Amino acid sequence: MKINGDLRFIYKNADDAKVVFDSLEVDNENYLKSKLNDNTIEYKVNSEKLGTFLATVDDLIASEIVVEKIVEKIKQ
Repeated sequence: MKINGDLRFIYKNADDAKVVFDSLEVDNENYLKSKLNDNTIEYKVNSEKLGTFLATVDDLIASEIVVEKIVEKIKQ
């Protein structure tokens, strides 16, 4: 079975999106297709197994949350 999904993160501005994109791209560049477009980051996730798909999405979201918190802390 082939499982495909799209995940989109939308930020308040393009600068925040770029910081998050650059931070996450280090881990994701060989595993996920990603695209930065202004204030939006788009990911395409593909897997042969549901468990792998869910783990990938979970890891991506968890990593994004960490980077987002760091960006917010720096702004304070």
